[in-house]
Amino acid sequence: MNIGQASKHSGISAKMIRYYEEIGLLEAAQRSASGYRIYSETDLKTLNFLKHARELGFSSEQMKELISLWKNTDRQSAEVKALTVKHIAELKQKITHLQEMVNILQASADDCCGNQQASCAILDHIEKGAGVS
Repeated sequence: MNIGQASKHSGISAKMIRYYEEIGLLEAAQRSASGYRIYSETDLKTLNFLKHARELGFSSEQMKELISLWKNTDRQSAEVKALTVKHIAELKQKITHLQEMVNILQASADDCCGNQQASCAILDHIEKGAGVS
């Protein structure tokens, strides 16, 4: 299948497919006589794996590790688990940071009159650096 068909079947844009190929997440596609990329069912399975990994928030570097482990039938599940546990910790840290942002913004919104006056507690808080740690 060509890149357009692979994109349609995987839900990944053609641009992203080319990028995944460029950075080594996807093996270089076969080429037709006219030079167009040709993708196999194996490539499509890899693209679907990458899509699901991306949906779970894994970075490109983490996805490289996951792909390597996925393709290695001699892998140890402990390696996959360690990578996943580390990713979970990173996600929890992001959630904590986002919750701090929500709390600060909510407090600022609560302090804002939200009327026709020019003064605004939200802008005052931002100006004073009421940011997240």
